[in-house]
Amino acid sequence: MIGAGQAGLATSCWLTRHGVEHQLLERRPELGGAWQDRWDSFYLNTPNFSFLLPGMTYGGPEPDAFLPRDEVIGLFRNYAARIGAPVLLGTEVTRVSAANGGFAVDTNHGRWQTRNVVLANGAFQRPRIPPAAAALPAHIRQLHSHDYRNPQQLPDGAVLVVGTGQSGGQITEDLLDAGREVHLSVSACPEAPRRYRGQDVFHWILEVNLHGPEHGINGLQSDQLPSPAARFMCNPLISGNGGGHSIHLRDLGRRGVRLHGRFEGTDDGVLVFSDDLPARIALVEAGFGARLGRMADAYIHAAGIDAPPADPVPADDWLPADTGARLDLDAEGVTSVIWSTGYGLDFSFLDIPVLDEWNYPCHSRGVTDVPGLYAVGLPWLTKHLSATLSVVGDDAEFVAAQIAAR
Repeated sequence: MIGAGQAGLATSCWLTRHGVEHQLLERRPELGGAWQDRWDSFYLNTPNFSFLLPGMTYGGPEPDAFLPRDEVIGLFRNYAARIGAPVLLGTEVTRVSAANGGFAVDTNHGRWQTRNVVLANGAFQRPRIPPAAAALPAHIRQLHSHDYRNPQQLPDGAVLVVGTGQSGGQITEDLLDAGREVHLSVSACPEAPRRYRGQDVFHWILEVNLHGPEHGINGLQSDQLPSPAARFMCNPLISGNGGGHSIHLRDLGRRGVRLHGRFEGTDDGVLVFSDDLPARIALVEAGFGARLGRMADAYIHAAGIDAPPADPVPADDWLPADTGARLDLDAEGVTSVIWSTGYGLDFSFLDIPVLDEWNYPCHSRGVTDVPGLYAVGLPWLTKHLSATLSVVGDDAEFVAAQIAAR
């Protein structure tokens, strides 16, 4: 098993139940997975009730609360100890190749021979930064959200955050709370209400993932995606901080954040953004209702659930004073740029032809086209939430059963 994050640990739990000898190889020096790469003030975006790993679910007094980063990391370490996961820390896989009817797994501590390999290294491996970042002036401090921890690590001055997924929105709030001047480049990630029709919005997203097909609601199943590229669509813009709340671009603008369109490149030290900010804000605001909200409504109706109607969306015609299409970094005192531009999959160690044009393993329910090679914990492996604490255990159970059957 390559990776001892939530996917690797969940699969380990099921393999142990099947009596299958296995080993988890984890490149990090400590357990805690990618949660260790989050900033200091990070809170889990999903409520405690969504912690549904095999052998360990949340049973505490605050199912609707949200865990801070360090508690999430500690919880994973406790989980690994509880299930007796056989983990080798500080062991980085450098190559996986076919050998002797199975696989050779080369690491920084030698070679393993194995009949089966599970790719459980997750989707948060290779931070994506636009190539145009190389043209920014040398005195500008640049960080990917992967490396951001707190405002104190940045030089004095204004900060540009590029991207309005969950990381971009929450880091913007973190900077605002520290009194920093912030510019924000708006992507297409949808806003979402933290609560919807009487429940945390994640309650409905989870229900549609797990039980939607029983009622004919299939939009969050992987085989219903419009294209392979849709596997990498961003998650709704919400936060678990402060007991959980929505993040709205117009609210950030009213708090003093300078909004810009999508980052497009540089022009002699001036950053250039798409000149469509009003339309982009409207698109972001409509995104939830156009997709996730519509599926939640359909599920509530089909399942016969007595849920209150959705709260009306208040009219808000606030718009920034300028188009935000250009930003002179020096003139505006911007000294730092944080690229909240997501991650790419990293299977560079895989010397087996099993990846598609998107660098995603070709598979069916985590069983790849190569006998003995499996994948768990990737976005949209079987459904929308396949990579999350709530659903990864289901995919892990299926894959573990396939391995045991071999």
